[in-house]
Amino acid sequence: MPALLRRRCICLLPLAGGLLTCAVHGQNAPTQGDFGGGGLWQTPTARMADEGEVAFTASHVSPYTRYDFTLQPLPWLEGGFRYTSIGNHPYGPTALSGHQSYKDKSIDLKLQAWRESRWLPAVAVGIRDMGGTGLFSSEYVVASKRFGPVDASLGLAWGYMGSRGDISNPFDILSDRFRTRPTDTPGSTGEFSTYRYFRGPAALFGGFSYQTPWQPLVLKLEYEGNDYKHEPFNDNQPQRTPINVGAVYRLNQHVDLSVALERGRVGMLGFTLHTNLARSEGPPKLLDPPPPPRQSAPASQPLAQVDWAKVGRELHDNAGLRVSKVAQRGRELVVTGEQTRYFYDAQGIGRAARVLDNHLGTDIDWYTVESTVEGLPVVDTSIHRQRFDALVNHDLDLDAFRRSVEQDTPLPQPEQVLYQAAPKRLDQNLSLGYTQSLGGPNAFILYQLYANYDVDFHFTPNLWWSGDLDANLLNNYSRFTYDAPSNLPRVRTYVREYLTSSRLTMPVFQLTATQRLGPDLYGMVYGGMLESMFGGAGGEVLYRPMGERWAVGADANWVKQRGFDQDFAFRSYHVGTGHITGYFDLGPPHVLLQLSYGRYLAGDWGTTIDVSRVFRNGVRMGAYATFTNVSAKQFGEGSFDKGIYISIPFDLILPGSHRNSANLLWQPLLRDGGARLNRRYTLYDLTGERDTGAFQDNLQMITN
Repeated sequence: MPALLRRRCICLLPLAGGLLTCAVHGQNAPTQGDFGGGGLWQTPTARMADEGEVAFTASHVSPYTRYDFTLQPLPWLEGGFRYTSIGNHPYGPTALSGHQSYKDKSIDLKLQAWRESRWLPAVAVGIRDMGGTGLFSSEYVVASKRFGPVDASLGLAWGYMGSRGDISNPFDILSDRFRTRPTDTPGSTGEFSTYRYFRGPAALFGGFSYQTPWQPLVLKLEYEGNDYKHEPFNDNQPQRTPINVGAVYRLNQHVDLSVALERGRVGMLGFTLHTNLARSEGPPKLLDPPPPPRQSAPASQPLAQVDWAKVGRELHDNAGLRVSKVAQRGRELVVTGEQTRYFYDAQGIGRAARVLDNHLGTDIDWYTVESTVEGLPVVDTSIHRQRFDALVNHDLDLDAFRRSVEQDTPLPQPEQVLYQAAPKRLDQNLSLGYTQSLGGPNAFILYQLYANYDVDFHFTPNLWWSGDLDANLLNNYSRFTYDAPSNLPRVRTYVREYLTSSRLTMPVFQLTATQRLGPDLYGMVYGGMLESMFGGAGGEVLYRPMGERWAVGADANWVKQRGFDQDFAFRSYHVGTGHITGYFDLGPPHVLLQLSYGRYLAGDWGTTIDVSRVFRNGVRMGAYATFTNVSAKQFGEGSFDKGIYISIPFDLILPGSHRNSANLLWQPLLRDGGARLNRRYTLYDLTGERDTGAFQDNLQMITN
C-alpha cells in the first residue's frame, strides 16, 4: 500500500510559492548531503540548521536517486524522511509495477550532543534508516569545528556508512555482542532495528567544506567509510577512491545546486530547496481591509443610542469578529463573538478596539472580547482602552502594554445587554483539494485534484449540520490496482476502492452539538457520516483549565464502515472506538505532547504518542507513532503506524488573512492497525484560543 501524502488547500500555487517567498536568511543554512540533512556528500556533519528550517533535496548518483525532506523542529534535533530509487532493481513484477524501479523508504534522526565553543567542536549522534528494510541503515557520531572559512568534520560510522569496517567497534568493551552486526532483517519491515544499532565494525569518515571568497560557492571534500562492497541486493559498486569532491552553488536564499565526483568515477547532480518557516511573517496582506481610521468620538454618548447593528457590521468586516452579543459591565464593554478572519487573535482584538473607539464615549475604560467557537465560550481577553491608545500612538511600549492585558475564563456576571445579533445560519466555501500517494508499487506518484464544496448550517449557535461534497477533476488513480494483504479488519486498506468507485463523493454529512459543562469543561456529541470511510455517532468531553499547560479529554464512538461510493450506504463491519487523551505543553520552547490510550478502528487496543513543535507564527512540525496489541506480523508491512507531519497557516502564504492551515502528512505505509477515526471537530482544536502563550507570543499583531 502506498504512503499517503495528503494536502487540502484553497489553491496549490500559493502554497508552493509561499514556501519560497518567506522572509528568511536561507544562506545561513548548512549545505545538504546526498542523503539530506546537514552534511558533506555521502556523510553527515554535526551542523544543525536554525530551528524552523525545512529542506527538500533531490540527488542522483548512479544507480541511486534520492528524494529527501528534512525538518529542524528544535535547535538540537534534525529529522527527515527519504525515498531512494534503486535504478537497476525493479519494484516488482512487470504486471504490477511496470518498469518502475525499487523505492526504499527511510526515516532519519540526528541529535546534537553539544554546540561548538571556542575550543570544543559541535558533536552530534544520528541514525539513518531507523526502521523498515534497513537497506541503508547506519549510525554515527560526528564532530565539526570551524576554522575561518573552513568547516572540518570527523566521525565514526557503523552499518552502511561504515561498511569498510576497518576499525574495531569501541563498544566491544561493554559487551561482546557489539562485535558483530546482524545481517538478517526483521520479520516485518517498519520495525525499529534497535538490535543492529551501533553493532559491528566501524569506519572513520570526515572532510572539509570551504566557503570561497565568492559567497555563492562552497567547495566540499569528503572521505567516506563505505567501500560499496555490501550494497543492497548485492549490487556492489566499484570504487576507485573513498574521496569525494564537489561544489555547491547557492543560486539564491532558497536554492542550492550541487555537483560532485564520487567513488572516483561517478558524477553526482543535486539540488536543494530550503526555507525557514518559523521566521516567516507571510506576504503583505493586500486583500485585508486597512485598520479603521481614528475618528473623534463624542465625549459622552449613552450606549443605548449607539447604532450597534452598524458597529456589529464594522466589527465583522474589519475585525473579523462575528458578533453575537454586546453588553456593559460598569465601565467595561463586553463583545461576544467568533473570530472568522485573523489567524492571530491579538490582531482581531486590536482591530475591534479601533472600531469601538470610533463609536464610544469616555465612559468606557475596558474592552473585553469574549471569544466563542461553535457556541462554546473559550476565553475573555480584556485590554485597557487608554493604554491601547497609547500603544497605537507609540507613547507606550509593547512590554508595558502587555502587563495590562488580561485573559480569563468566561464566567456569568451581572451585565446590561445592549445588543443581541441574529445568528448567521449558513456558511459555505468552495475550494480545491489535492490528494497524493507516494511510493506505491503501481506508481511512485498517484494524485487526485478535486473540487470541494463545504457547507455548515447552524440551527442554534451550539447545534449545526456539516456537509462536504467532492467532485473529482483530475487523477491517475486508475493505475491504482494493488490490494495490500491484511490480517485485520480492512478499516483503511480499502483506500483504493474509496478513491476510485465514484467521481462524486460525500465525505462528511454530520450533525454536531456542543455544550459548556463547567468553567473549564466542554462537551460535544455528533452523528452522521463522520469521515470518508466511517459513519456513526459519538461524543467527547474535554477538561482544559485556563492558564494551565495541560488538558485531558475522552471520546467514545460507535461507527460502521461506509460504502465505497461514499453516499448513504453502509457495509457490514462496525466497531466501538474511543480514546482517553492527555495534552501537555512542555514549553518553552512550545513542544506539545499528546498521549492517547484506547481502542482503534480494527478493534485493537493501544497508545498513540504525538510530539510536535509549534512556532510562534503557527507553523507546526511533528511526528506520531501508535503501538497496539497487534503483533508486527499481524499488522503487516510497516509493523506499527507512524508518520511525520507539518502544518503551515495559510496566513503565511496568502495575501489575505486566513484562519485555516495547509496540512501535509507523510505515512510510510497505510495499514489497518492503529487506525483512528478522522473526526472533523475535536474539542482541543475548538478551544485553541485558550493557549494564552500563543496569544502573548503574537501580541505585537494587536496594532496591525
